[in-house]
Amino acid sequence: MANYKWTFSNVGGATRVRIQSAEDIRHLGELDKKMWTVLSCPVSGLEICEESLRAIDIDGDGKLRIKEVVAAADKLCAVLKDPSSLFEQKDEIAIANLADETIAEVAKKVAADKQVVTLADVDAAIAAVAIEEQPVPAAPLEADVIAAYKEKSAEYAAYFEQEKLQKIGLALIPEETPKPGMTEKKFLEMGQQIADWEAAKAAAETANADALAAAKAVFEPLRTLLLVHRDFYRLLKNFVTFEDFYDTKKTNVASFQAGTLVIDQRACHLCIRVNDLPKHDAQAPQSGIYLIYCDCESKKLGKKMQIVAAMTQGEIKNLSVGKNAIFYDNAGNDYDATVIKIIDNPISIRQAFWTPYRKFGNWIQEKINKSAAEKDAKAFDDMKTKADSAADPNAPKKQAFDIAKFAGIFAAIGMALGMIGTALVEVAAGMKGFSWWQYLLILVCILLVISGPSMIMAWMKLRRRNLAPVLNANGWAVNADTIISVPFGVTLTEQVQFPLIKLTDPFAKKGMPTWKKALIWIAVLIVLCAATAACLYYFGVWPFEQAADPQSAEIVEEAVEQVVEESAAL
Repeated sequence: MANYKWTFSNVGGATRVRIQSAEDIRHLGELDKKMWTVLSCPVSGLEICEESLRAIDIDGDGKLRIKEVVAAADKLCAVLKDPSSLFEQKDEIAIANLADETIAEVAKKVAADKQVVTLADVDAAIAAVAIEEQPVPAAPLEADVIAAYKEKSAEYAAYFEQEKLQKIGLALIPEETPKPGMTEKKFLEMGQQIADWEAAKAAAETANADALAAAKAVFEPLRTLLLVHRDFYRLLKNFVTFEDFYDTKKTNVASFQAGTLVIDQRACHLCIRVNDLPKHDAQAPQSGIYLIYCDCESKKLGKKMQIVAAMTQGEIKNLSVGKNAIFYDNAGNDYDATVIKIIDNPISIRQAFWTPYRKFGNWIQEKINKSAAEKDAKAFDDMKTKADSAADPNAPKKQAFDIAKFAGIFAAIGMALGMIGTALVEVAAGMKGFSWWQYLLILVCILLVISGPSMIMAWMKLRRRNLAPVLNANGWAVNADTIISVPFGVTLTEQVQFPLIKLTDPFAKKGMPTWKKALIWIAVLIVLCAATAACLYYFGVWPFEQAADPQSAEIVEEAVEQVVEESAAL
């Protein structure tokens, strides 16, 4: 860092240097490489003009590295008298601010009587470039004659070659072979004329193109300077620091933010183009972010792309592969989006609480669907078997139900029921002296046992959600953590907010009055409470007083043992 004093800030889980003065840009080469947020990034696929980035990419390998950014900073400081104009991010430069005399002379010519030269002025000057063109020689023959010659030249050349071989007895030309409409001498002379003319025409056109390119090249250093002058500070904010990404005012989006995905009544603002999906498969899960991958297509623009969107707020709800949505790029163009992949990470602790139940419900649904499909297939097979048996009297008969064969199964089921009953009795006996609040505590403990691990893992992942793995999968070399905290995540995903007004649904189911519903619910609660109290009283665990019959548990145990014995006797 030499002796230069840098300014630092702590944002996004890392300490980052701040670029906020012309002196910072002049001393950029002295900044320790370990303090740069990014070590390299791709030139294409960013929200910064690719032409500007390619002007900075010295070796032309499609990647920007620290040395190339530093070289661009040094060049800008050499060409500009006051590099602080870079912070304005404009494609215009005051002529008085140009230190390079050659570029300044071109700028004066372009700007005419203005004190500022703009990119639009340079583009207009380039479009107006005119040169004294070298004349192109006239064609020696008519255009249709030249076209006919080129069409028949191979055929005529082959015929004349065969004619030479026939004269020395080495070939025989069939009589039906059509003869050329000219002599070989005339054919060769015409070919030479056309070849000479085409060569002279190509030379003149090349000379004119080179002269025009040279005339336009005079403006290229100024045009490149204006492009880099406009985009260099934005590059620094997305390379040295991630100031645009963590901008609380959201005046600019980060260079990797491609637009907004609207899905499931939410707007995901953190959307990144996907360059290589297999790399994302390997690295993106480490980010700890709930990621939605989409195929996007705009038939109007004739463009296709893949994006990944970060869902940082809300519930999972109806998010699934195959769901359709709309993606809006930063220019406002809309694309049809289809979800092709989801990386399931926690969105919030509240969502993590319900995750085990959601997964269990999905598992139950899959089992039910599988069982229903198997039973349907079995019923169909049985129907086919019966139909085949009716049609073929010699077909093997289905074996009759054997009660003896299944006696052991019935006995096992009885034993299992007995063991479950015994376990329930022991649990009830152990809870005999509990108070009412202890039962509530047990219920809370059960919920924590089920949802606690999921919530703890969600809390840990939410604290270290890191965008760096996603960017690394896109070809970046991120050198520092890019943490998405819970408060910051709220700003990256917007949820729908409806006004607090009373609306009447004309298609809502017409039901009974509210007071009747309230009475029914009260009655249901009374019945449930009474049933619960009766069960507790029966098992001798009434929380407010001792059970009247202390032998109730023993009676239940004896009944269970009797069921087990009878089941075993079968």
